[in-house]
Amino acid sequence: MLPLEGLTVIAVEQAVAAPFCSSRLADAGAHVIKVERPEGDFARSYDAAAKGQSSYFVWLNRGKDSMVIDLATIEGRQALEDLIAGADVLLQNLKPGSMDKLGFALQRLRRDYPALICCTISGYGDHGPYADRKAYDLLIQAESGLASITGGPEGPSRVGISVVDIATGATAHAAILEALIARGRSGRGADIRISMFDVMADWLAVPLLNSEAGNPPQRMALAHPSIAPYGVFRSRDAKEILISIQSEREWKKLCADVLDKPGLPDDPRFANMVERVRNRQLTDKTVGDSFATMLRDDLLKRLSDADIAFAEVNTMADLAHHPHLRRIEVDTPNGPVNYPAPAVIFVDQPRHYGAVPGIGQHSELPKASRARTKSS
Repeated sequence: MLPLEGLTVIAVEQAVAAPFCSSRLADAGAHVIKVERPEGDFARSYDAAAKGQSSYFVWLNRGKDSMVIDLATIEGRQALEDLIAGADVLLQNLKPGSMDKLGFALQRLRRDYPALICCTISGYGDHGPYADRKAYDLLIQAESGLASITGGPEGPSRVGISVVDIATGATAHAAILEALIARGRSGRGADIRISMFDVMADWLAVPLLNSEAGNPPQRMALAHPSIAPYGVFRSRDAKEILISIQSEREWKKLCADVLDKPGLPDDPRFANMVERVRNRQLTDKTVGDSFATMLRDDLLKRLSDADIAFAEVNTMADLAHHPHLRRIEVDTPNGPVNYPAPAVIFVDQPRHYGAVPGIGQHSELPKASRARTKSS
């Protein structure tokens, strides 16, 4: 039996953040009913990379039921009310205020369904000057300052994935699980509010604290602002290899066993981390010049034998054939699609991943619902 089997989640969701959360709840056995507008979740049309279907949608909506409900109609709103009455969790990330206008204000839902766990995802939260703003992943990357510390010296850059959406969805997932544990003890539901801006601000605590201390982070591409050598160097055959030296012991091993320069740590300019960072240009040139004399295979063997932390700078094509890549296969309306497996492994408890629904595939309401008892 899966850990969330028997629980029902109503997901009035679109795009990425909430669907990321609900997909993980579905993986764990929850019955997730995805409520879609008549034209469907707009993420269905983001691209056509997965057998003519959106890669985002196929990734984030496995194992869910899709129910088309027109919330602009009285019948649609009653249908959603019936679903909520039989639910354990209500997850939604519509535009701020939308659910209230439809008659689903959280205060009313909490009164009528005291055991219901409500999780609301927004861009900037319920209060403050930006509360009514629309918010998408890249907008929050810019507004939070994340873009300002991402990329190289030439200018700010977007993180290469929808990191704000994913981080927000993961935060919501953890919060809902906490609320379910608490409800198991108290019988009471919860009102969870999560803003994308808050999630990113939390994740940016270290660069913010450094900035406030007078040391604002600099964009350094694939380098580290306070550790050297920690960056990308090229082999003689132009393969990019990233190394990380975290301690003086590792620095000495690198010099002796990889660079063939055992006396280098005695040079005052390289004697400790502070000096190597202060002389970063010379540190990197010294390492880079040595790496450039060796072919990739020989260099990787030396690094491995010396127990130095390293990685190759791979592309998506490299990832597709990576020896550590685990995959799952899910059914979709256009046939099976194969993509990376969820990171969590439950030993001796293999998971089955449900199909991606077609729009409105499960629109017929259940004949009987497990309605909650309303409070008086």
